[in-house]
Amino acid sequence: MGMYLNLGNDSFRAVRKGIYVDKSGLISFINGTLGTMDKLTCVSRPRRFGKSFSAKMLCAYYDKSCDSKELFADLKIAEAPSFEQYLNKYDVIYLDITWFISNTPQKEDIVSNLQTKVMEELQGMYPQGAKEKTLPEMLAKISEITGNKFVVIIDEWDALFREIKNDTKLQKEYIQLLRGLFKSSLTDKMIEAAYMTGILPIKKYGTQSAMTDFREYTMIAPKKLAEYMGFTELEVKALCQQYDMDFEEAKRWYDGYSFTKIKSVYSPNSVMEAIKNEEFGTYWTQTETYESLRIYIDMDEDGLKEAIVQMLGGAHIPIDTGTFQNDMTSIRSRDDIFTLLIHLGYLAYCAKDKTVYIPNEEVRQEFVRAVKAGRYKEIVKMISASDKLLENTLNGNQEEVAAALDVIHSKETAPLFYNNEQSLRYVIKFAYISCMDEFQKIEEMPAGKGYADVVYLPKKGSSRPIMVVELKWNKSAEGAIKQIKARKYPQSFEGFGNDILLVGINYDEESKKHTCVIERC
Repeated sequence: MGMYLNLGNDSFRAVRKGIYVDKSGLISFINGTLGTMDKLTCVSRPRRFGKSFSAKMLCAYYDKSCDSKELFADLKIAEAPSFEQYLNKYDVIYLDITWFISNTPQKEDIVSNLQTKVMEELQGMYPQGAKEKTLPEMLAKISEITGNKFVVIIDEWDALFREIKNDTKLQKEYIQLLRGLFKSSLTDKMIEAAYMTGILPIKKYGTQSAMTDFREYTMIAPKKLAEYMGFTELEVKALCQQYDMDFEEAKRWYDGYSFTKIKSVYSPNSVMEAIKNEEFGTYWTQTETYESLRIYIDMDEDGLKEAIVQMLGGAHIPIDTGTFQNDMTSIRSRDDIFTLLIHLGYLAYCAKDKTVYIPNEEVRQEFVRAVKAGRYKEIVKMISASDKLLENTLNGNQEEVAAALDVIHSKETAPLFYNNEQSLRYVIKFAYISCMDEFQKIEEMPAGKGYADVVYLPKKGSSRPIMVVELKWNKSAEGAIKQIKARKYPQSFEGFGNDILLVGINYDEESKKHTCVIERC
């Protein structure tokens, strides 16, 4: 066993000894690509979303230097017809690009150091290739003489583009290496499969791309691999039951990533940390300072700050992901920033309506921290104003609430065409951003004999009242309160044990003023 060639199964054995969620179905998928035109797989997802765990699992399964049967015997892959056919049958080359970045003193030597280290280990096992000058040439010679093919696993393949993003000479050298491995006439003879993980999708190099033959699976288009992008809802429910954790709280904190085939995907590291610590909190975002997020917020491209404030209030913002060049330097628009933040995990993407949004409580708190530390102090003022609005609402200060809504209506973040109840609903969501700290917002909630416009339910353990908000246009706030009572909305919340606050809001188009009536029941 070596450091880069046939590492064995010790790493995956260590993974199995901790809290473990069975993701071995990924092996069945990769088995189906072996030796085919689809044998090159690139999976990109955020940090701490299980990329390295998957790479270690694949190493343990394919590596012919060890016997991993007992490690997989109780997992899903053991039931697959292909399980024993490919188990421990290949030479596996494992490259952790962040390792080479950290352990190469002169950064310009990273790619040459990588090739040298791997070739030294190959020479020990296959002296037939000792005369070759490059890693692709050596692999090609070994395969020609022995007939053996290699499985290549590259973890954090894009680290050079993220961490040394301005060294284009080094990047070109790296691309040349990848081209030699995966885009040459000898690739099919020497590579049985390749599996790459990263945060960013493959950079758009146009016709010069070294990796156009890779099948990509991303946070925007995970396709068949959606269930391996994070923890599914069924997996999190099982973990919460096993470790006596509150599933609804886990969902509020760590859910929110959604794909066409898998509607709820959770942040894996955060779920695991919450179980270990027996406490919900911000775990995934603590692995990197909010400074990285603040850099992009401060760019303020195309009204970025207004969009972020809207998302803090629960809004979904339209996005075109097609302009993003899959790097951290070619940022030209708000859509590019949002797309990058999707790949970094700070935002989630809805493919159905092509919108972007803040996925969960953990990430929302990170956005609030980044905004407060950023250079747009007016956003901080907006959040402070929302704090005051919430307190005035809870204290029944009707005139102060109406006056605050008048101010928010006049801000540039209000709809351009403020002319119906839907635009009033927008302003209400925007105004009550601070509610997201202590309440769960539900729109058009079934209640009594109809649907309440907006309901703010206190989060578990909170003594705050339930806020039932009814909106009217060119009518009256008193009429809104009467509707709440007539349709018996409050009766739907009697089992919660919290007080109920009825909030009626009307906007008069002629006077351009809001009125508000607040009652407690």
